[in-house]
Amino acid sequence: MSSFKGIPIVKTTSASSALSQAPSHQAKSGEKYLTSQGFSAIKDGIKASANITTLTPGRKPQWLRAPMPAGGGFNAVRDVVHEHRLATVCEEAKCPNIGECWNAGTATLMLMGAVCTRACRFCAVDTGNPHGWLDVEEPLNSAHTVQLMKLNYVVLTSVNRDDLPDGGAEHFAKCVREIKRLNPQTAVEALTPDFQGQLKDVETVVASGLEVFAQNVETVRRLTHPVRDPRAGYEQTMQVLAHAKRCRPEVLTKSSLMLGLGESDEEIATTMDDLRTAGVDILTLGQYLRPTMNHLPIERWVTPEEFATYREWALAKGFLECVSGPLVRSSYRAERALQRNNAGLNT
Repeated sequence: MSSFKGIPIVKTTSASSALSQAPSHQAKSGEKYLTSQGFSAIKDGIKASANITTLTPGRKPQWLRAPMPAGGGFNAVRDVVHEHRLATVCEEAKCPNIGECWNAGTATLMLMGAVCTRACRFCAVDTGNPHGWLDVEEPLNSAHTVQLMKLNYVVLTSVNRDDLPDGGAEHFAKCVREIKRLNPQTAVEALTPDFQGQLKDVETVVASGLEVFAQNVETVRRLTHPVRDPRAGYEQTMQVLAHAKRCRPEVLTKSSLMLGLGESDEEIATTMDDLRTAGVDILTLGQYLRPTMNHLPIERWVTPEEFATYREWALAKGFLECVSGPLVRSSYRAERALQRNNAGLNT
């Protein structure tokens, strides 16, 4: 088959890791391709469209330019990653904060492959149906990765896997348990899918021995659709977070909001209130950046001063910490969340 619903299909070469299911150069954004596992996916998650909105509120401001990654810790981690061909979200997603996090002994690993069953309009992860594919060696490999990188704190995240009966919950939990077995001193944060609201699957992950459970609400209620995939939901995320806290009150719960999508200050405040009602302990706030022209446009640049104000609101509402800044992502300097200094952004 050379095309699917009018989208050309490009064959890829075999990948060296699960994170490299997608081609780095052969398929263009919005194009369909075949993964090395034999299923098709859309590059960058969203099909190319002739009706592209090009509106951007002026040039990217100076405060969104991150420093080049450097430092002894960063260089040591990078060398290990490249030597052993390890896969991290930090590199794959070209995260602007990679230097800071790797210098601090923190990294983010993506589980269950690089192809998501959903197509959120803010996200550039490739979209497709893996038809139940899983790397059975991933739990042990993940534990070895943490060991080789000598991580003090690891964030585990994953694509949505609606093709699996439990959404991948048991596989996620196996990865946490294996990491803890080989690296008992390493703190583990799980940034999970919503498991389609199946609370028993949430329990599986929460009971795995992690320190932090995270599920991102992403945006305010009004903008949930079209920002998120139709299978995601504002209330669904709130229910997942609330259930995680009920199951293990000692586990910290966390969520994240992207700003600059058209939300109002009142809606931001209301979302904070809803997250606190769900028992969420930690909140992160960052600027939405459009990954490709096929994704949602940026409605505004949120200034550092505004981010500082939103952090004050969150702390006043009872969050243990709110890490807030233009380049903040949900796992940004995750190990410093409880130092209550905005992860060092103000120092």
